[in-house]
Amino acid sequence: MVSAQTYTDCDPTKRSDCPARKAVGSKPVNIDFRQGKNKFFKEAEGTKLTYDKDLGAVFSIANENQAPTIGSEAYIFFGQVDVVLRAAPGPGVVTSFVLQSDDLDEIDWEWLGGDNAQVQHNYFSKGCTETYDRGGFSPVADPIGAFHTYTIKWTSEQLDWIIDGQVVRTLKNTGIEGCAGYPQSPMQIKLGTWVAGRKDAPQGTIEWAGGLADFSNGPSDGYYQSLKIIDYMGGHKEATEYQYGDKSGTWQSIKVIGSSGVVSSSSSVTSKATTKTATSATTLQTVTSSTALGATNGTLTTDATTTPTSTTEEVTETETAIPTGAAGKVALSNMAAMGAAAVLGYLVL
Repeated sequence: MVSAQTYTDCDPTKRSDCPARKAVGSKPVNIDFRQGKNKFFKEAEGTKLTYDKDLGAVFSIANENQAPTIGSEAYIFFGQVDVVLRAAPGPGVVTSFVLQSDDLDEIDWEWLGGDNAQVQHNYFSKGCTETYDRGGFSPVADPIGAFHTYTIKWTSEQLDWIIDGQVVRTLKNTGIEGCAGYPQSPMQIKLGTWVAGRKDAPQGTIEWAGGLADFSNGPSDGYYQSLKIIDYMGGHKEATEYQYGDKSGTWQSIKVIGSSGVVSSSSSVTSKATTKTATSATTLQTVTSSTALGATNGTLTTDATTTPTSTTEEVTETETAIPTGAAGKVALSNMAAMGAAAVLGYLVL
């Protein structure tokens, strides 16, 4: 499992024969798991989900070897994804909502089953796990017992993590390269629950997860009720596929393919970002909140109601984001800190 943390079946920054990926395209995707299974997602091997007419898709774990996971076959090239979910309970159990690209850019939300007061958020650039200083935490009321809407809003210039319509963290694309680089290549959506508190896991991972998982009192169930997906298509009006134009992995190099062929390279879309050498860990801005966000009825929210603070070029610590993150606690031995999609990608692919 540890060696699979940066797994991809074809990395376009290392190979020139990787296939183009299907685009979500111009039509928004709305999925209500309370109505049952949806063909937009593919189940990972060994995944068996049930569906509840009130709660949605049930991701149930009864032992440490189970990790129910689903992944989309279609990709977004910038966009917005709103997921209404209730995290799975229990120390050692992790619930994840992840965007991940073929060249291992990653954006994620993670919930620890033993922590019913906050959610973690993180990002990775090109699978880089040399540093672990990009994770953050945000308070949320009863994420295990109540449904909330968690959103990733992602453009070529800015990335927002949003809870129930409130921006809790913003990352600006400053053009920095390396581990602190900005996630920018087309991504698929992955949802799943898994066990970090395994008996054979590194000690750091077990500590981060809140201890060993215990299923003696029954399974741990996480619920994904619904989601909405909007593909920004790299700034274009149509897209059926996305293809890497070279091995740089930059968003400007991505070819957007439409119904009649290549629409254009994304380099034709103006960007304010310029390439820089990474001199700081990241560019992070957060919205301060002194109280946890309240529970909602699960209604999808697509627009943020809070304006982010001004941009800085240093990690900023507030009550809603602690940039040291989970990875800062457990360092290199923590496989979970290497990215949720690391595990989910291994299981799906």
